[in-house]
Amino acid sequence: MIYSTLCYLERGDSYLMLHRVKKEHDANQDKWIGVGGKFEEGESPEECILRETWEETGLTLTSYRYRGLVTFVSDQWPAEYMHLFTADGWTGTPHPCDEGELAWIRKSDLQSLPLWEGDRIFLRLLEEHAPFFSLKLCYQGEHLVRADLNGTQIL
Repeated sequence: MIYSTLCYLERGDSYLMLHRVKKEHDANQDKWIGVGGKFEEGESPEECILRETWEETGLTLTSYRYRGLVTFVSDQWPAEYMHLFTADGWTGTPHPCDEGELAWIRKSDLQSLPLWEGDRIFLRLLEEHAPFFSLKLCYQGEHLVRADLNGTQIL
């Protein structure tokens, strides 16, 4: 089981997105995602998202919220628990990311980008200001075959 974090930094009507184009053997190759990554030994979700955001962007989060837990099950990749955050405050100066290209993308333009199918579900939940949620996403290859929200099948 992999433990990871993902954060969507929010500025007005945009999210800071990472286009994953630089890392070899990347499960997220060519996809647009938020910033984040895998836990280091002994880290809490909050410690991980603070470290990963700083490493990938050069920004230090000052205002962030834990929004949900996403469980990924795949026939090609190990199962993963991803702790999902949003942030609306930070300090620092952005720097280039060694995993891809960072860009501010209008929320209204997100659906036109190459995203994981399941990301579309949790991005909608974030926009609807859903209370803390548990989302399970089951993939065969890159195709989403099942989604359960708070224990109830929605796909």
